[in-house]
Amino acid sequence: MTQAALDAITASAAVVPSATHRDAVTERAANVLRPAGAFAQLDNHAAWLAGWQRTERPTVERPEVLVFGADHGVTAKGVSAYPADVTGAMVSAIEAEVATCTALAKATGARLRFLDVGVGRPTADLTESDALDPDRFNEAWSAGAAAVADSEADVLILGELGIGNTTAASAVVAATLGGPAADWVGRGTGVDDDGLARKVGAVEAGLHRIGTDCAPLDILRRVGGAELVAMAGAAVEARRRSIPLVLDGFIATAALMPLHARHPGFLDHSIAGHCSAEPGHRRLLATLGKEPLLQLDLRLGEASGALVALPILRAAVTSVVDVATFSEVGLGPA
Repeated sequence: MTQAALDAITASAAVVPSATHRDAVTERAANVLRPAGAFAQLDNHAAWLAGWQRTERPTVERPEVLVFGADHGVTAKGVSAYPADVTGAMVSAIEAEVATCTALAKATGARLRFLDVGVGRPTADLTESDALDPDRFNEAWSAGAAAVADSEADVLILGELGIGNTTAASAVVAATLGGPAADWVGRGTGVDDDGLARKVGAVEAGLHRIGTDCAPLDILRRVGGAELVAMAGAAVEARRRSIPLVLDGFIATAALMPLHARHPGFLDHSIAGHCSAEPGHRRLLATLGKEPLLQLDLRLGEASGALVALPILRAAVTSVVDVATFSEVGLGPA
């Protein structure tokens, strides 16, 4: 991890939401034309969004999805139900706009960009050596940060694709938060019992190799993947620019846990779009203190779950901003 990246994280952590704008939307929500508390959870999301967007009229008009793709050397250990070249096939589907994420982006009015940070250029096998060397880490981190710097989004979603990346994500959170590898490893693409055992074994081997003294952000380099690193770099830049995030599933959340471990509360600019079927995802959200907007047992990745949740966030905003208050219709004090 370069000192420049560490400095960026520290500086971004100092960016906090506007209490003035958050409180103004909270007050308006308490006075719109409906019974007090009728939309309580949605109102809270609208106020959260207002604080980070620094406005009394929060919007979900320019949502953007950044999907980062990369390949993983650990697939050689038989940890996935699909071969590594499926990553490239999924990229082709995204480019042809026939993937699940592109269909959902169209349906929700979100701009989607795919960023290749290592498709066809797999990381090293995390069970045998560090997944990324420092140069490759910095390349991926910079790609994530630059993608957000080029964005005009009012809400940002980070997604991923890469065969083998549930194994890397499990290794990252097991090393960051502790606990047996088996507690963090799920079936991912749908592996059978033997495949699940191989995944657990791969994560255990990675943890044994790096030991217990790794700094949180170095964990991301040593047992993570290029797309995980890119999402972390993007999340840091989003906080620096006070852009709210909607978290996707297990992998996207796992990629950001080292940021939380280094600076508790760093992910306050994010909400959980959904809770996936991966068993470790609920534990991650509990660690972050985040309740998901949806619980549909999705397990696709590529930002799909967060895209499904996006209309709920839009509804939260419009039900405060575009609904009259009692006083505005003459039913209360002027």
